[in-house]
Amino acid sequence: MSCVSKVMGMAVVFSCLLGSFFGVALAAEVSGDTETCIGCHSMVTPGIVADWQNSRHAKVSPAEGLQKEKIARRISAEKVPGELAETVVGCAECHMLDADKHPGSFEHNGFTIHTVVSPADCATCHPTEVTEYADNLMAQAYASLVNNPTYAHMIKSTNGMHEYADGMMTFHGSDPLTEADSCLSCHGTDVKVGELVTRETAMGEMEFPTLSNWPNIGVGRLNPDGSVGSCSSCHMRHQFSIEVARKPYTCAQCHKGPDVPASKVYAVSVHGNIQKSSDKDWNYKEVPWTVGKDFNAPTCATCHASEVVDENGEVLAKRTHRFNDRLPWRIFGLPYAHPHPIAADTSNIVNKAGLHFPTELTGEPVSKFLIDQAEMDKRQATMEAVCSGCHSEQWVKGHFTKFDKVIETTNHMTLQATKIVAQAWEEGLAEGLPQGKNPVNEAIELKWVEQWLFFGNSTRFATAMGGTDYGVFANGRWYQAKNLQEMHDYLKFLRATKPPVK
Repeated sequence: MSCVSKVMGMAVVFSCLLGSFFGVALAAEVSGDTETCIGCHSMVTPGIVADWQNSRHAKVSPAEGLQKEKIARRISAEKVPGELAETVVGCAECHMLDADKHPGSFEHNGFTIHTVVSPADCATCHPTEVTEYADNLMAQAYASLVNNPTYAHMIKSTNGMHEYADGMMTFHGSDPLTEADSCLSCHGTDVKVGELVTRETAMGEMEFPTLSNWPNIGVGRLNPDGSVGSCSSCHMRHQFSIEVARKPYTCAQCHKGPDVPASKVYAVSVHGNIQKSSDKDWNYKEVPWTVGKDFNAPTCATCHASEVVDENGEVLAKRTHRFNDRLPWRIFGLPYAHPHPIAADTSNIVNKAGLHFPTELTGEPVSKFLIDQAEMDKRQATMEAVCSGCHSEQWVKGHFTKFDKVIETTNHMTLQATKIVAQAWEEGLAEGLPQGKNPVNEAIELKWVEQWLFFGNSTRFATAMGGTDYGVFANGRWYQAKNLQEMHDYLKFLRATKPPVK
């Protein structure tokens, strides 16, 4: 099926012919519709086309993928419908799929396409991965953030405009663009389809739908078709590479700041040192992934997602896109480390004080929303099995004994900070939860947040991943102790300067 026969308009036809003339490399089993897309987009968006041409999607059809031994497949569907199975996965196979289910579908040179390819589309070939991901905290990252009143206050305080005038600090709130460029860049935005607009393009005037809160590849993105999440958060468009997803730099996009310093901790750990020093010799593409053969130190994906086997082919851990399958503890984002939530959507968790926290402010877990000890033990065993690919049982058990201790000590230090800020609220020295006010905008409250969001998290990550200095001086125990003392001193200052009651 030629470009000329499918595409309307002389400018577009001419561009298609140019694309063919300049030698766009097309695989033998590319569909006619995708061939048409490439003929034009090789001129308009050559980087996208080149990325796709370097992808496995461009080289292997789903039918060929299904011929592999099950453990070696990158496709989890048992059957792919119709013609989709016989051609490589190209532009048309993703951007024209189920057009009637995508509110943003629009006419484009004789085709009906949609811009936002969602997990629901990827599920055609990867249903297990999509189902697992939907049960993952990442998939609900948008709702768990914006539907939590305390965190909504934090978003507004962080992103909003503050103004000092007449001796007073006033707050003017935030705006959607700033929020999309800040917290929601990682958590995901709510993408809505607007009206069609006409734009001048290299092919002449064309109509496109407007998309609010776009572009975004946040892990919990709300898509126009009703699905949640973005596969391209980790498998970047348009290569969708397993190699990229397995490297730690991908996770660093959202796990680098002081609130979740996994990437920085990994970089200074022994594992990170080995990866940077020797990964030029690793095979990041193999499925399953063999420890000692394909790689010799874990990356984030090794511990949390990949199908890992030993050199005898024994499975150490099954592949999963429900990343908490190997996590008994949730160690960041909340005041206290606690057992993982049962459900991915945590917005319905409410403690005795009416806060959307999985623990009380005093640290006790809200157990009915959290996994029990049996499930924690199961997940711990799964993670330990990954470790056993390189380490002895004594080494592994010793590591997790230290990890249990760091959860105890960091939770204790957060509790002391919570007692201080609660005392300030009780004495009217700050206005927060008891007064129904923003609990994260005054100086003593911000220090309370830093106690757990920055310093507690860093300390726990340092122990979990072997980045020792992060557990001491780089936002670790030193800063927890220093911050606590400063909170105590500031409480005394507030008492000393409180106006007398008339």
